Amino acid sequence: MPDEAREGLALHTLAPAEGSHRERKRVGRGAGSGSGKTSGRGQKGQKSRSGSHRMRAGFEGGQMPVYMRLGKLRGPNHKKSMPMGPFRTSTSPVNVGSLERFDEGVEVTPELLRAAGLVKGPRHPVKILGAGTLSKRLTVRAHGFSARAREAIEGAGGSVELVDAPPEPGPGPVDVPDTFLAAPPAPPDADAAAAAEDEG
Repeated sequence: MPDEAREGLALHTLAPAEGSHRERKRVGRGAGSGSGKTSGRGQKGQKSRSGSHRMRAGFEGGQMPVYMRLGKLRGPNHKKSMPMGPFRTSTSPVNVGSLERFDEGVEVTPELLRAAGLVKGPRHPVKILGAGTLSKRLTVRAHGFSARAREAIEGAGGSVELVDAPPEPGPGPVDVPDTFLAAPPAPPDADAAAAAEDEG
């Protein structure tokens, strides 16, 4: 290394590039600094408090956010209603373009899709959608097919087969005590009770 370069490069000469470093703005250091007292936050309100700029995405100050205000339908028993109980159904979508990775003549099942990482788990039924192209002859077994996906699979020489959908997750059976299932005691015979009173 030349002596000139060695002399110019040393610990005491290292510095950031020109214009790449700016000193932080010191707020709350008196009215003469230009950012004293309220430190540029204005007066009162939520955004003048500490921690107000670390709110989660979609937070609207405590009011009902827009993603919860929209999309509600009447009635608790509709599949798209707000109560997310056993009536809310969903599927695991897989596009026909993702089936191109399998070899010619393979039988594609939900278990094979899970092994390939296209489906996360057996919780929801699998539905094949029509995005992408398919050029291989495959036998696809799934819980549902879109019209375009069926056309793409059959157009490539393959076939589709519907399988039974797994039961939707929901509340399990309610355990009823045996005392509620036992037959109620028979009422006393009125004639027998009257005869016992006469004998007494």
